Amino acid sequence: MTHDEHSIPPGADEATVDAVGKLSEALETTERARGHLYSFHQLTGQADLQLGEAARMLREAGHEEEAAGLETEIVGRNVIPGHWTFQIVEAYDDTYHRPFSEAEKQVRERLLGGRRHLHEAEMKRRRRTPGHPDHTMGPGAQD
Repeated sequence: MTHDEHSIPPGADEATVDAVGKLSEALETTERARGHLYSFHQLTGQADLQLGEAARMLREAGHEEEAAGLETEIVGRNVIPGHWTFQIVEAYDDTYHRPFSEAEKQVRERLLGGRRHLHEAEMKRRRRTPGHPDHTMGPGAQD
């Protein structure tokens, strides 16, 4: 990233930068939600594998009825009707996350020439100490 990539393009005003910044912040929140969804997916899968192991151990300990009941009723069960967690992740990605991401990018392209994090770059400009080696605008910058 060059310094120019974080400069407000000609014709863009502060209100537009702030509005697109809020849009990007909303997208970042969906990224966090998506990460939690993947955690849910992986944790649920891990629990199902552990459950299968518990059923095997119960069977080995002489508890066939309990093991069979868990294997029949819970192991491999849908987490919501008709869905395993991977299907929920895929539906979220296809129905919500990908369209949201594409819309955010289109707005940034139209209004800010595709430049990212301009709101944050402006905040950095305001909060830095010019000339301080740990407050430069970018890597290798001597400003």
